[in-house]
Amino acid sequence: MITLLKKFRGDENGAVTVDFVVLTAAIVVLGLAVGQSISAGAVELADKQEQSLTDRPLGTDW
Repeated sequence: MITLLKKFRGDENGAVTVDFVVLTAAIVVLGLAVGQSISAGAVELADKQEQSLTDRPLGTDW
């Protein structure tokens, strides 16, 4: 049993897969954070545009 545990601890098969899983997770989290930031800015810009268009008087005399 001890020999099996030592062999398991020394085995490096799959280590690259773990690295890529961690790297992919970090990229996904970073992408979500950037998306959230852009989304908040886009909503704020749309609200400002809406207010600007709402405040503009409409003329009916052509």
